Order: sequence, then C-alpha cells, then structure tokens
Amino acid sequence: MVKKRWVAGGVVAVSATGAAIWAAPMAADPEGTKDCGPSVADRAISKVRAGAAAEPEWTQAGGTINDESCLNRTTIRGIVAPATEAQLGDAIAFARANKLPVTAAGAKHSMGGQAFAKGGVVIDMRRMNAIRLDKAARTISVGAGARWHDIQNSIHPEFAVKAMQSTDVFTVGGSIAVNAHGMDHRAGALMGSIRSLRLMLADGSIVTASREENPELFRHVVGGYGLFGIVTEATLDVVPNDIYQSSRAVIATKDFSATFAALEDDPDVGLTYTHLSTAPGNLLDEALVYSYAKLPDETGMERAPLSEVGSVKLRRLTVNMSKRANWLKSLKWWSEKNIEHRIESCTVTRAQAMQDGEACLVSRNDPMHDSVPYLYNNLRDETDILHEYFVPRAELLPFVARMRALFQRHRTNLLNASIRAVDKEDNALSYAPARAFSVVLYINQPTDAAGNEEMAELTRALIDLTAEHGGRFFLPYQLHYSPEQLRRAYPEFDAFVAEKRKWDPGELFRNSWYERYAPPRTPSV
Repeated sequence: MVKKRWVAGGVVAVSATGAAIWAAPMAADPEGTKDCGPSVADRAISKVRAGAAAEPEWTQAGGTINDESCLNRTTIRGIVAPATEAQLGDAIAFARANKLPVTAAGAKHSMGGQAFAKGGVVIDMRRMNAIRLDKAARTISVGAGARWHDIQNSIHPEFAVKAMQSTDVFTVGGSIAVNAHGMDHRAGALMGSIRSLRLMLADGSIVTASREENPELFRHVVGGYGLFGIVTEATLDVVPNDIYQSSRAVIATKDFSATFAALEDDPDVGLTYTHLSTAPGNLLDEALVYSYAKLPDETGMERAPLSEVGSVKLRRLTVNMSKRANWLKSLKWWSEKNIEHRIESCTVTRAQAMQDGEACLVSRNDPMHDSVPYLYNNLRDETDILHEYFVPRAELLPFVARMRALFQRHRTNLLNASIRAVDKEDNALSYAPARAFSVVLYINQPTDAAGNEEMAELTRALIDLTAEHGGRFFLPYQLHYSPEQLRRAYPEFDAFVAEKRKWDPGELFRNSWYERYAPPRTPSV
C-alpha cells in the first residue's frame, strides 16, 4: 500500500541512548482521547422536565465533550447513540420538548464545535452504520455513522469509493456535512457521487433529498453542517476498483500549474495530490506530485486485501520530531523525496513475477485506506490544527508566495502542506463557486492562551490573504474568523440561514459554529 514513510527522523533518534529517551514520548501510543485545553470540571446538569417526551437512554448524561482539536471542551446535556431511526426520533422529540439544541456527531474531526452546542443533546451516529452494496446499480447505501474505512473494506476488491477524503477516518455523515473532497480530481467533491439522502427533520418526519426530490433541501444539506436535519442514510455511487500505476515527480512549485495541466489532460490519471516542502530552506518552493494512472490491461492481476497502516510508532516519532527543530523538518522532507518511494508496498500482483524496474501497482482503494494512527499522540500542551483555503487556479502561485511570507513572519510550525484540485461545487454554501485549487495545511500549536492567540492571528491573516486572491476558506475548523470575514467569503451565508429557518423554524439543530455566526432573527410584526 502507498503510505507516507517518514522514517529518517526515527533512525537519527535512536542513534544514542539519551536521544532515545528524549524521543520515546513522541513515539508513544495515545492513552486515550486527547483533551489538552484548560481543565474544566464536569458540571452536573439538573434533570429537565421531559413533559410528554420520555428521557432518552444516555450514553453520557451531562459532562463535557470535545472535538479532535482538543481545544473546544463544552458542557452538554448528554450524548445519545441511537441504532435505529425510531431511537433517533425519540431523542429528537425529547430535545424538542425541552428546547434543547441537537447536533449530530461522528468522528468529530471538524475543529470548531460543529458537532455540539453548549447544553445540547449530541447524537452519536456511529451505531447507524449499516452498509448495503448494490452491484447491479453500482451504488452503496450506508448509514450516516459508517466510516469510510469500513466501507472500503466492505466493497473491496471489486469496487471502490468514487469520492471521499484522502484518509478514511471520517464518517459518511460528517463528510456530507462539509461536502468533503479528496484525491480524485475528476469526481469532484462528495456531492457529485450522492444519489440520495434520507433525512430526519426537526419534527421527526423522514424525507428524501436528492437532485430530483427536494432539490433545494439537498443543496443545503450537503455542506450544511447538520443544520437542516440529521442524515440517517446515504446512497452513493461506487466505481470499479481499477488498478493504477503510481508515479511521483519532484518539481519546483512554480512549475506546478503546468505539471497539473498535463495530468488533467491524461484521461488515464484517476488520482493525484501534491505535497509542498515544509523544510525551512525551501519552504513551499519545492513540490512532490503524486499521481495514479489506470492500467489499460488488468489481465492476470490480483488485488491484495486492504491492510492497516504499519510502522505506526516510527511514523509518529518522525512527525512529532519534525515539530521540534528546523533541521528535523528538513530531514523529514528529504526522506519523503529520497526514501519513501523506495520502500512503498505494491498491493497488486501479476500472475508472473514483476520485472526489475517495473512501477508499483496499487488498487484505487489503497491510497485512501489510511486511518492516520501516527497522527494521534500522547503529547500534552500542544495540538495539530487543520486549515484549508480555496483559490482560483490562476491565483495559486502568487497565493503560495505570499503565504510563505506569512509563515515566516509568524514562525509557523508547519507540519504538512498539500494541494488538491476541486471543481465548481453547486451546494448552497459552496467553498468552490468556480474551479479552484485547495491548499490544505496541518499546523502545530501550543494549547496555552498565547498559542491560541497566535493561531487566531495567523488564521485571520490567511483568510484575508485568500480573499485578496478571490478565494474562500473552509468552514469546519477553528472559529478564529470574524463574522465580517465569513460574510465576505460567503456572501450567501445569511440566505443559507434563512433557508435553514424555513426547514427548522424552531432552530432545533444548532451547534457552536451556528450560534456564533448566525444573524439574529428579525422580530415578527
């Protein structure tokens, strides 16, 4: 399987006993869910009067919840984990009777409180995870709580997911809520592969949303952050699990547009993504372009079962060490350029032995079958934060040049930077109203007040920079941006909220993001 082999830092770390002792915590497995913010004692919430609605069976009553940023611990009424639509309906009825906000949660990788609200009822959707494949229709119907990891295992080796993120840790419902995109530059974001959605509204009724049935609701639910209802099931397109030949090229970032144009013109290239250098000496100036081209003839080839990520401690050690010193960042980038491709695993075998020098062959599922366990750690007082910015394709290079200057000025601890291509997305709150390049950033920060403030300043500066280049920023992350920045990037936001209030007049479905940015209601006359 093609995975990231960040190994050189690990080799250096074990060269001496003292270094090994220093490095050991950076390789250690996490002891539990990371919660690195200021300590907040669980506050008991008094039992509310349920009226005609029975109190649900809580998997957690009261207490607090956090997301993957570990910076947003929030007091809630409790968590319910329904396994059926009837149980979900009961939880919604209880919340409605008691005027409590409701949010759906999956893996909670959105990092700005999009999966919960203060004092609210959190619906943990992960038990609603059924998977049904229709080979004839080439579709799969999945519960919103199903993880992409499990979906891939279910449909491999014959079929593959058409559109998903570049890693598989997310739930389908969460991916729909943000209209996620990934490595397939032809498939576009997830919205393009959704046949239909089954949705529970605030009154407990079930409706279908698709391009043909309730099309406006469909446009608002996809990328709608769970504010219109709770998706219980999605029917998605699947595609043949083609065999690809993997390729990589080290280029100057200034040559990226021409390189990508050649890949886009090649109809056999099915997946592509690009990593930018995080080494201080050539920060963002150099790029590694990965691509996967379909083989015209698969005769005599066999796809291996999907495997789990290996060498987790070594990978984790390399990632965490690169946070500590510039020379280790440089070593990590050198390793990715010069070592990784020499030790990648090929998951497709021929009936006859492969010839010396023959390129690595993988199935379509393989590059995306990565649950990134090496990104989870036991380090206190720090966390790693995602950002994502979408800029018109012609603006990418000047945007990257100015972003580099921002990182240098802020001394940003940049762990990874990548580029993906997105097409125009037609959902109501679209991050790509025109074809764009997505720049995905993974940044380490201290979790104290100074670290949070520095991240807030950097975020606002990046958002302003994106706006100057005619772009937009992705909304599922930390809420460091102002209401004015949100509306400048998304001038349709207030219309989006007005449509939400048509479908959910009591504003039952709310989260921390909505409560911060939604405009107040206009008093009725």
